Amino acid sequence: MNAHIRDWDAFSVPADDGRRRIELAVEGITCAACIGDIERGLMGVDGVVKARVNYTTHRVAAVYETARTTGTAVVQRLTDLGYVAHPFDPGRADDLDAAERRLLMRCLGVAGFAAMNVMLLSISVWSGNVTDITPETRDLFHWISALIAMPAVAYAGRPFFSAAWSSVKVGRLSMDVPISLGVLLAVGLSLFATLTSAEHAYYDSALMLLFFLLCGRYLDVAMRRRTRAFAENLAALRADVAVVLDGTGRARELPLSRVRPGDRVLVAPGERLPVDGVVESGSSDIDHSLVTGETDPAPVGPGTTVHAGALNGAGQLVIRVGAAGEGTLLDTVNRLLDGAMTARSRTVRLADRVSRAYAPVVHLAAILTLAGGLLAGADWTRSLTV
Repeated sequence: MNAHIRDWDAFSVPADDGRRRIELAVEGITCAACIGDIERGLMGVDGVVKARVNYTTHRVAAVYETARTTGTAVVQRLTDLGYVAHPFDPGRADDLDAAERRLLMRCLGVAGFAAMNVMLLSISVWSGNVTDITPETRDLFHWISALIAMPAVAYAGRPFFSAAWSSVKVGRLSMDVPISLGVLLAVGLSLFATLTSAEHAYYDSALMLLFFLLCGRYLDVAMRRRTRAFAENLAALRADVAVVLDGTGRARELPLSRVRPGDRVLVAPGERLPVDGVVESGSSDIDHSLVTGETDPAPVGPGTTVHAGALNGAGQLVIRVGAAGEGTLLDTVNRLLDGAMTARSRTVRLADRVSRAYAPVVHLAAILTLAGGLLAGADWTRSLTV
């Protein structure tokens, strides 16, 4: 959390009935389990009446009653849960996103390069184990694999290790915890096997697991970036001012919040329409591509219905306002998009519940399997491997 910020209420906006709404950018959200942890954690704060996480943009929106809590308490709760919150800033969000993609790409390259080389050695060992490889040669291949795998895992596993450590410190089991444990135990068991001249080591498994998980995480980040860019493109179409004609025909530039239905708005050639309405006079071609997807400019004239965000062509138009700001088609699309990114289907809600139980169930099953193997008389190495 930004330690120098003392009053987080300054970053909130009034809602209704003595409530305020605060939107924050949150670092450390890596999986569906994080969404449930944050929402349940914030709803546990006395005075918070609504909490919603947008996984696509990593933004958290909370509505709270000012008589019972403050924005600072909301942010403190996020800190207690192990997340870093700061005021939402599109520029900072883009910088963080770019830095994350660069890190993931570097880790992905290291994991892929190391996995390919270790796999070549592993195939030699596997084929040699059923033919005529000598123990000395096998040990050499295992040691070379260890020298490649251990620094590669330490570097490529950083996105998972850091997230797992952050969650463990606050008593949570995110999806990164079993990933980190699996990778580290595979490498540790392989190193023990190398030291004891065992037939099998699992360096290749640890590296391949990291490689495919990093592929998935990079694609997830890329998908979120594209979705956020689309939402930002739509938001950029929204005008802040409009040129309004008074009863005498004189033009005045007014904030969009002061434009009312029935006003007459002048749109010059090459400008975007700031309002929904009906063309009262003038003719032109309108490009609706960023609103409707239609790429061919459509001719408009008196009586034609037009929408905010469309790009005017070469003609000057006078539009009788039907809706300005809230209530326009562009505003409706933006609200639907935002709702789609935060809404959850029945399947996603089920995945949230499963993800909360996944880590504890997997760890408990592994411990019981180890104990069962030892009770059945197997040696500890075999039991741990299973």
